[in-house]
Amino acid sequence: MGTLLYPEPKTKPGLYDWLDERLGISDVIALAKHKTVPQHRHSFWYYWGGLSLFFFIIQLFTGILLLVYFRPGKDAYDSVRQITYDIDFGWLIRSVHSWSANLMVFAVCVHMFSAFFMKAYQKPREFAWWSGLVLLLLTLVFGFSGYLLPMDELSFVATKIGLQFSNMIPVVGPVLADLIRGGPQVSPDTVQRFFALHVVVLPLLFLPLLMFHLFLVQKHGNASPPGEESRPASEKQTMPFFPNFFAMDLGMWLIALNVITILATLFPWDLGPQADPLASAPNGIHPEWYFMPPFHLLKIIGRFVPGVTGELLGMGLFAAVLIFWTLVPLFDPKGKAGRAGRFVTWGGVLVLSGMILLIALGYADLGYTHL
Repeated sequence: MGTLLYPEPKTKPGLYDWLDERLGISDVIALAKHKTVPQHRHSFWYYWGGLSLFFFIIQLFTGILLLVYFRPGKDAYDSVRQITYDIDFGWLIRSVHSWSANLMVFAVCVHMFSAFFMKAYQKPREFAWWSGLVLLLLTLVFGFSGYLLPMDELSFVATKIGLQFSNMIPVVGPVLADLIRGGPQVSPDTVQRFFALHVVVLPLLFLPLLMFHLFLVQKHGNASPPGEESRPASEKQTMPFFPNFFAMDLGMWLIALNVITILATLFPWDLGPQADPLASAPNGIHPEWYFMPPFHLLKIIGRFVPGVTGELLGMGLFAAVLIFWTLVPLFDPKGKAGRAGRFVTWGGVLVLSGMILLIALGYADLGYTHL
């Protein structure tokens, strides 16, 4: 008798198999497992790029929630007052959004300086450096444009002072300032323009550039400090990106979430009196901490070189630092260590030390240290 052959029963695929067949999840995981991260005494600094991304995600999530109730223009202050005092947990969402904005700027700055001192701008990572630098500048514009939106007394006067930097640019400065303000003075029209910039223009610029930056990091991997780079291959240690480094990254995200929660609940973000364009500026007006270095440096220069000359000198110094920071990959190419490399490193030390010193002096000059 012949043997009857029965087809094997078809097993119903699970959700993972169903998704994997359509999205190729296993291929992504295999790629993540293949990727490795250098492991050395400076590996801690690798987590700051992920922390920057985490704070940006928090910004997106809380920003969407605030967008439901915020009304730009003449009703900006009333809508923020409603969010802060009338909407359930509105004060918490606003505080989380504001604190995460400051922490995002801090994380991006730490990430930039750690990449600088690890010489992660050298071949073949030049475009990762340049894209990261543009992301930092966009992050600062995010902070500046969002600062005005509550239209309270502090944000109104600080924005007026901040826009004076545009007036200092020769020839095009006043025209640019009027274009940003929507007129000769900061007004509800300025809030409308800043709102459009904050929630539409900047995300459209930031997100594609962020994807490009992450692609370059994936393509070239994490850079090692020069001391680790020169070690023999047999002495170099690495860890798999997935699941080892990924799990550590998530752990850092959890710590960051706890920090934001503590800050937002114990130190909720204030809402000052409504802005009055006719009132004089209150005492102690100052920009956010990340704009304090140029703000205080201009004050120092103005004491010795008052007037337009001092302003032009300050703007020229800012431009020189920005040009130096942009051209660092060309000043210090890979494989040509020497006087130029040491010059670039000490230049970075000078910039970092100057920023910290100017922030400290700026707040000391105001008579308090609360950031």
